[in-house]
Amino acid sequence: MVRPEPPPVPAPMLATPGELPPPAEDGRWGYEFKWDGVRAVSRVHDGDLGLWARSRTDITVRYPELARVPAALAGREAVLDGEVVALDALGRPDFGALQGRMHRTGPEVRRMAAAAPVTYLVFDLLALDGTDLTGLPYVQRRARLDELQPSGERWVATPWFRGGGADVHAASRENGLEGVVAKRLDSVYRPGVRAPEWRKVKHLRMQSVVVGGWRPGQGRRAGGVGSLLVGVHDDDGRLVYAGHVGTGFTDAALKDLDPLLAARPASPFADALPREITRDARWVEPALVGEVAFAGWTADGRMRHPSWRGLRDDIEPEDVTEEWQA
Repeated sequence: MVRPEPPPVPAPMLATPGELPPPAEDGRWGYEFKWDGVRAVSRVHDGDLGLWARSRTDITVRYPELARVPAALAGREAVLDGEVVALDALGRPDFGALQGRMHRTGPEVRRMAAAAPVTYLVFDLLALDGTDLTGLPYVQRRARLDELQPSGERWVATPWFRGGGADVHAASRENGLEGVVAKRLDSVYRPGVRAPEWRKVKHLRMQSVVVGGWRPGQGRRAGGVGSLLVGVHDDDGRLVYAGHVGTGFTDAALKDLDPLLAARPASPFADALPREITRDARWVEPALVGEVAFAGWTADGRMRHPSWRGLRDDIEPEDVTEEWQA
């Protein structure tokens, strides 16, 4: 018997940063909690699991504890969208705890998986038994997912709410979550598109950044990284300076960063930088992507009070652009 070809895996649809829909439109939207982890599209084919990050990188080997798929998917062919998360003692996603797993592919992976397993939170169903569901409205895809209920082992089908966005947003804050994602009930799934019909509404502003350099530290950080010089790409594809990040680092994060910073002789930023920044800057190849939390943008395009959250290997440097308006 010839095995069927596995279903294709699309790039994930992305949400646009924004505000909750106005009350008059609330009933036209569905709401999900925003999970603080790594986006992953999964494919279940012939009992085997494949996982792909937003960058289209195959990350299956990094999370072996997810390989045992729920009973609801036994004998099924499916493509699903979700988030890989590490949960803290209170059951809340902890992005910092996930950092140690994101770049691992060696023999230590199984030991780490046994000691602190991750969870796959599923929130969309893109294909089932050879049928492409991406052209269906969100409300119908969620109904199919709720009917399938792919929960069990290290998998959880997440809740969603029709309307009531303000209450869902408040509940996310009360439970220490990152925010909510609002999705138009009639929205089809548009692979690889950052679409206005999906909105991510966070309690803090988060921004992906490209690391372009660093400045030496002082005190106990003397001789190493004190702060990172980071940027985003503008509409013309130029890497423009967005500020320096000197807080939010753990000792382990700094240790992991050091071997990844590949030196270069000149600044990778397109704009001229002030002398107080360049005089002791060490420039690096703009190949690393990180995430920062920040208060907002200044008039000259710098992030206010940025704090480092960690590296992201699920986003390509060239895809990093400004996510929040001033």
